[in-house]
Amino acid sequence: MDAQFGEMPAEAKPLKGFGGANLLEIVDDFRGDTYRVVFTVKFPGVIYVLHAFKKKAKRGVETPKPDLDRVRDRYRAARRHYRESEE
Repeated sequence: MDAQFGEMPAEAKPLKGFGGANLLEIVDDFRGDTYRVVFTVKFPGVIYVLHAFKKKAKRGVETPKPDLDRVRDRYRAARRHYRESEE
């Protein structure tokens, strides 16, 4: 992955609803299904993969609320983990 070398993957886009580019999303289609992975490179030297899932909604492109809530919770946990590991 380009991100592990400090480069932005060409297919990565900021995850909408989280302000800025702290959380990135890669969307890929495979055999008729859509898969998403959400990660952050906000913390120097670390990549946190926050959520990976198969999109199940049959219409619309919005990320379902339960998945957004899970990403939000895991991002908070990643911030805590990073701060604690810096001490």
